[in-house]
Amino acid sequence: MTSVTFMVDRRTRTDRRRPSRHPLADDLAAAMQTGVLDILFQPQFACKDNALSGAEALVRWEHGVHGDLAGDAVFDIAAGSGQSLALSAHVRRAALAEATKWPENLRLSLNVTARDLEESDFAEAVLEELRESGFPADRLTLEITEQALLDDVEESARILSRLTAAGVAISLDDFGAGFCNFQYLKALPLAALKLDRSMVTGVCSDPRDLAVFRGIVAMAKALDLRVVAEGIETEAQRDAVKSEGCDRWQGFLGGKPMPAKEFANLI
Repeated sequence: MTSVTFMVDRRTRTDRRRPSRHPLADDLAAAMQTGVLDILFQPQFACKDNALSGAEALVRWEHGVHGDLAGDAVFDIAAGSGQSLALSAHVRRAALAEATKWPENLRLSLNVTARDLEESDFAEAVLEELRESGFPADRLTLEITEQALLDDVEESARILSRLTAAGVAISLDDFGAGFCNFQYLKALPLAALKLDRSMVTGVCSDPRDLAVFRGIVAMAKALDLRVVAEGIETEAQRDAVKSEGCDRWQGFLGGKPMPAKEFANLI
């Protein structure tokens, strides 16, 4: 199978285990075909000097009847209509195409779903998309939640290792949002932990929250992992995560998810 045929198959195929039955399935398929899904970029900053360090790509759909649908809602529709793989690939290709215009010091972060990791050719698909776009693998971070890893951690580790061998960084997303399985820290080829906003909310007001935050950062540093703090909304929170040793921060203080043109202006 040639690389071109491989990519066409992945872009058009549906999830085998889910019939297309969601009422918005046809609308979503049309939105992907016509390119009306919006790819937004939420900026990320270096803690040491607050310099722009990159952005996380997110999807938004302005539906004519149902209004503004954020990323989770769009992926729920895709999951209920057998289009999860197609949507993930669509977001990756669009975000990579935009990120090729950025300065070389900026990184792109993309989210990975549980459905993505169920595909044995997921790593090959991402690497092919990188080759097609020309975006360097060593400037890409894939963010994976613990929920996406529940089925088969060992297989996920094998798939992700193929990506890290090419230079892609893997980050464990939403860390601290729920049950934390520390097996993931040992089994997966991680480069970073992204701390959930719930880990940040009380760091300036609650000594226990600060102690927990401090302990997780210390653990991450002992494992040689970078730490990204999510949900930063105040300067006090930003200063606190910086003083505790975080590497990067992201949140409304720095900017909400924004269209590509607005992010280009920020750059």
